[in-house]
Amino acid sequence: MPEPSATEPSATEPSATEPSATGAPLSDLIAERHERARRIRTEMGGLDAIARIHERGERTIREHLDGFLDPGSFEELGTFAHSMRLEDRDSTPGDGKIGGIGTIDGRAVAVGGDDITVKRGSTAVVGSRRMDRLLRLAIDRGHPFVYFGQTGGARVPDIMSAEGFSELSSMMELAQRNHLVPVATAIVGQSFGASSFTSAMSDFVVQVRGSCLAVTSPRVVEVATGEQIGFEELGGVDVHARQTGQIDLAVDSFDEAYAAIRRFLSYLPPNAWTPAPRVPAEGVGPIEEDPELAGLVPAKRSRAYDMRKVLARIADPDSLFELRPDMGRGLWTGFARIDGWPVAVMASNPMFNAGTLDPATCEKGLRLLVLCDSFNIPLICLQDVPGFLVGRQVEHNRLLYRAIRFYEALMLCSAPSMTVIVRKAFGLAWQALNGLPGYTQGLYAWPTAEIGFMDPGVGVNVLYGDRMSAEEKARTAAEMAAVTAPYGAAGVMNIDEVIDPASTRAVLARGLGLLADRRVPPLEERPLRTWPTC
Repeated sequence: MPEPSATEPSATEPSATEPSATGAPLSDLIAERHERARRIRTEMGGLDAIARIHERGERTIREHLDGFLDPGSFEELGTFAHSMRLEDRDSTPGDGKIGGIGTIDGRAVAVGGDDITVKRGSTAVVGSRRMDRLLRLAIDRGHPFVYFGQTGGARVPDIMSAEGFSELSSMMELAQRNHLVPVATAIVGQSFGASSFTSAMSDFVVQVRGSCLAVTSPRVVEVATGEQIGFEELGGVDVHARQTGQIDLAVDSFDEAYAAIRRFLSYLPPNAWTPAPRVPAEGVGPIEEDPELAGLVPAKRSRAYDMRKVLARIADPDSLFELRPDMGRGLWTGFARIDGWPVAVMASNPMFNAGTLDPATCEKGLRLLVLCDSFNIPLICLQDVPGFLVGRQVEHNRLLYRAIRFYEALMLCSAPSMTVIVRKAFGLAWQALNGLPGYTQGLYAWPTAEIGFMDPGVGVNVLYGDRMSAEEKARTAAEMAAVTAPYGAAGVMNIDEVIDPASTRAVLARGLGLLADRRVPPLEERPLRTWPTC
């Protein structure tokens, strides 16, 4: 039997002109499919709705995804989804949610978000299924998940019934992810309900100025309680950046939000079972001694300085990425690279509150430790800490709970770590900032370091009060300070080495290189990955 020619359909392959089961030629059905997809993607919930968004200087969710992802990389999932309600099927393309798979810098990432052209991006059954499916794919495939939030909340009347409400399951999937993949959220508009919950379960949250992040809207607050409050006062950028700590970074534009998430993900692996990428800095030569580094730190323990300047000289150029910069400012937390190796950093900053630890700094540190443990990111600590802040306010703000929880997290963290004591290391704070001997993969001290129960000057005042003259107190404090020098701890092997400050970057870089051969703990040996992120 002769083979069919290239121009003739085989007996088992339908012709494009052959009628389908519906009676229409297959070519017409294919053309209809493309036209439907084109109309859904260009018209969304209506051209008038798109125009109103643009008039406000805002962007649609599709424009957010295009701006965030590598050009042309987005592949949509669920293009033809719509509301389950018969009367809404023709007016709800996507059912208020849009998502799919794309790439950033060539790395695969799952992305989704709220489509405010469709019923204000409200959450209903099909839209929830769509995001649930996308998140499950991200976890199964090992892709980071990024969400763009600006929803009006749950959709009424869709979720009023038991059937509708019980369908909203994507929250459960997110709550059970166990940090298998990184999750980031950008708050790009008025965000209530599901998208605010998503942000609270994310590893990184960036909020654009002018947006609002809250459990519910000012209107609902007024109806429920009688309180009148504006969007900014309820959940604006300044509220979350300075008071609640609900966001990691505040930005002024959408483009800055995209860049922040891209940068955050660049320090992390795509999932918990893959090593974080090493990215050697371009144009950076061999690591050399830095004799000017020690000059950035005043010898007098009570003098303030900005630890960020020290970090900038230890890390690779332009690699510092700070998290929660306006909260708990006595502790710098974030990411950096040292000789190309991605690291998490906790560093005392005596410029603020003398570098003391307080409830806010403990929360910042704990959040970073969860990321380190979950994604096997080495931790670098720089200490210049006089202790925990004292007083009624911090005690009433649950300092004890937050400090011990922070300490517990450190003890449970499986990620490798190295610590440098730059100047002060007093009290429990020295242990809470990774100063325990034998626990780290490298515990170093500058010759300027002091290690002890408390500042000698403070200790003399506490012990002797008015029973000593000022001269006697000064002499006694000097005697006590002599025994806080790092050589005492080094002499009994509670410090690995007292190092020249000029060699700090080189010491850390060599240590990170040696850690490359370290056994990576399996997932079941990383307890912090099951801890809540919020």
